[in-house]
Amino acid sequence: MEREAVAGRARTWWEIAIVLALGLGESAVYAIVQIVYRLTDATPLADQSTTLNPSRSDREVFDLIYQVLGIGFSIVPVLLVCFLVWQHRRPHLGSLGLDGARVGREIGQGILLVLAIGIPGLALYVGGRMLGLFVAVDPGGIDAHWWTVPILLLSAARASITEEFVVLGYLFLRLRQLGWGSWPIIIATSVLRASYHLYQGPGAFIGNLAMGLVFGWLFARTGRLLPFLVAHFIIDAVAFVGYPLVAPLLP
Repeated sequence: MEREAVAGRARTWWEIAIVLALGLGESAVYAIVQIVYRLTDATPLADQSTTLNPSRSDREVFDLIYQVLGIGFSIVPVLLVCFLVWQHRRPHLGSLGLDGARVGREIGQGILLVLAIGIPGLALYVGGRMLGLFVAVDPGGIDAHWWTVPILLLSAARASITEEFVVLGYLFLRLRQLGWGSWPIIIATSVLRASYHLYQGPGAFIGNLAMGLVFGWLFARTGRLLPFLVAHFIIDAVAFVGYPLVAPLLP
């Protein structure tokens, strides 16, 4: 029995490693390499920039095709997570904190989270830019087409789903099964969340670490995933769609 328990724990760790390697873990590794590159580059960090949703082709129809394919394939790790934790009885994804109950109430809670996280996050970015802790981030770099706004909204949904399903739902579930306590899980997942944003600069690490701690603490208390999916989607949707509208007004 003890040998089977050890084998089961090892299998769970391998499962976690594979899920992360297919998505957010890979992003974290690349982000760490990229921040080292940025910090060792001759150009000061404050004079560097990054685009979150760049155009993929100078031909409109292929740009659209590449955008849709990129969004579609990027949610495969989420589908894998759902497959791994799917329960035959309803609620099928109850172990991730999704059961279809109190939807209206939880959407409202997500909107409140936007006010608590989004506004301080914007202030942190502005202050970080002034201090040279952030690179210039262009959230909506796609050329203007009839499909630009829908694609940006899909990109915001993709970011919300891939991050919150994996970082909050899946990792909290599996690490608890491995015997981790709430605060070790909250800290570990927050560091992961901060790590894959490092390509935006050290300030992004600090901001997303704080966001991860708040999200993790609240999720540990409630076990409900929908408010965080809603909040993350709204924050990114406002940034992706709103930035091109206000960019000409910014210094």
